[in-house]
Amino acid sequence: MIFFKHGEGSLTEDKMTLAEWLDDMAADGHDVSNLKLPEDMAYDADPDEIVFFQEINPCGFLCSEEHPFAVVERFDHWYYARGRDMGKTIHSAEPQNVWGLFTKDEQLAIATAQRHIEGKKEK
Repeated sequence: MIFFKHGEGSLTEDKMTLAEWLDDMAADGHDVSNLKLPEDMAYDADPDEIVFFQEINPCGFLCSEEHPFAVVERFDHWYYARGRDMGKTIHSAEPQNVWGLFTKDEQLAIATAQRHIEGKKEK
């Protein structure tokens, strides 16, 4: 895997896992909870485990449109809760409906994912 290495501004050949990268970012004082991954890094790492997944798809599996979903993936000791909230319709794919949260707290990640898929706003 090739990951963006903090501070260099470009891809390097260093083999760094997503968890190591997040640890480095946190150690440098960055708030990693709402960090947006660089495009070239976002799809390179497979999670160690999918802890939670739910999709709202009344159309069935043959529908190729975007649907609301929530997923919690574990990368070593980090949890990545992410998804797409319901827009004006079931097939709304507005960018503002996409959300994500990095945390080391599994229960917080699952609760956040459940809250989003159920359409509840944070208090």
